[in-house]
Formats: sequence, C-alpha cells, structure tokens
Amino acid sequence: MNVADDPRLHAAAAAHPQPLLFATISGAHLYGFPSPDSDYDLRGVHVLPLEQIVGLVRGPETIERMAPESGLDLDLVTHDVGKFVRMMARPNGYVLEQLFSPLVVKTSPAHAELCELGRRCVTKRHVGHYLGFAHTQWKLFRKEEPPRCKPLLYVYRVLLTGIHLLRTGEVQANLVVLNEQAKLRHVEDLIARKTTGAEQGVLPAGDLGFHEREFERLLGELQAAAGASSLPQNAEVGPLLHDFLLRVRLAPRT
Repeated sequence: MNVADDPRLHAAAAAHPQPLLFATISGAHLYGFPSPDSDYDLRGVHVLPLEQIVGLVRGPETIERMAPESGLDLDLVTHDVGKFVRMMARPNGYVLEQLFSPLVVKTSPAHAELCELGRRCVTKRHVGHYLGFAHTQWKLFRKEEPPRCKPLLYVYRVLLTGIHLLRTGEVQANLVVLNEQAKLRHVEDLIARKTTGAEQGVLPAGDLGFHEREFERLLGELQAAAGASSLPQNAEVGPLLHDFLLRVRLAPRT
C-alpha cells in the first residue's frame, strides 16, 4: 500500500481544526529512506476564517499536533495559507518540497493552483536556501557521537535536491530518485543501511573523512549549478500569489 493511502493519515487530516488546502507526507518517507520505526511527518496548509484574520483575536498561523489518537507516531504541522504563500515568495525550498510532495493525503483545486504558482517561484536564489540548509544539516550530523547514518542522509538529500533544482527547475526530494542520476555508491549503501535498520543506526568507524570530502565536493557542485543555471534570478509571481490568497480568503467555507 502507498504510504499516503493509510486511512489513519486521512483520518488525522480530516480531524484538523481548520479546512485544509492540502496535506502531504514529508520527512524520511518523502526522502526515500524510512526505517521500519520511522515516524510520519504530515505537512500542509490550512485556511483561517476571515474573522480570525481581520479581527482582534487572531487565529494560529501554524498549527502543530502529534495526533496520538491516529495510532501512529505522527507529527502534523500546517501553516495558514497567508504564511505559506509568503514563504513561497521567498527562496524557501522546504515549503516547495511540501507543496510538490507526491505523497498526497489531502488535495483540492486550490492545491493544484498553488502548485502551478510554485513552479514560477523557483529561481537561482534558491542556492542560498540549500547552501544554508546543507551547512545546518552537516553541523547536526557532526555534533553527535558516534555519528549516525540518518543525519548524514539528510545532508546528502539536501545537497542533491538543491543541485537538481538549479539544473532542472524541478523540485525533487526523494534521494533514491536523485541518486539514479548522481550514482553515488556510498549514498546507496547509506540508504540500504537506514531502511533495513533502525533510526539510531551509526556510521562505520573511519568513514567520516570520506564523507567530509564528499560534503565539500557537493557544496562546490551546488554553487557551480547555480552559476550555470538558466533559472530566473527573481520570481515575478507576487501579484499572482496575492490574487490567489484573496480568492481563497473570500471563498465560501464548506
């Protein structure tokens, strides 16, 4: 069964306190390396009622729920549509990965329209997002002793996603798919170790130096991809996002 077809995830999305434009699966399941004991990361966009936008009592721009009643180890995070489109208008690859996740639990016509707008948000400036994200993930990997495979896979996932986006304009977050092009045997080995083991699987002793050199090499590839990219420097999509947001806000609630 496709993980996005799990009725428990659909029930958790249906129980959300605000209407959802979409809910998709992120995290290790999206990235292509879930362990048998991986949790579920559900991400999406909710729509606050107009009175919680213009009144004195403001509704929550971000709603986080663990949803233990689902029977899953589930982390559910959604942003109000206004906050989400503001993040889209900046070079924020993370929200685009959620938007374009193929693991769709809840969708709508507005989700499809938002995807069309999202394609117009992809620019050369996303190199800054992925460079910063990669350095953050590398620091998280290096602070653990002994070093674990999972944080290292997140490093490779971020770097290869950024390189692919700048070369093709496509948002692809699945490391298995990305590595079909990159053909990095060590990434293949790490994925196999992670998906057949546990979340806390550790890196073999002596491998750290090799992965540090690979990190620096792929950082260089990411910067080179930005320099050679045919993507626009800036996204001229602000007025379209503004129009979309107004229509969603003013649409009758069902």
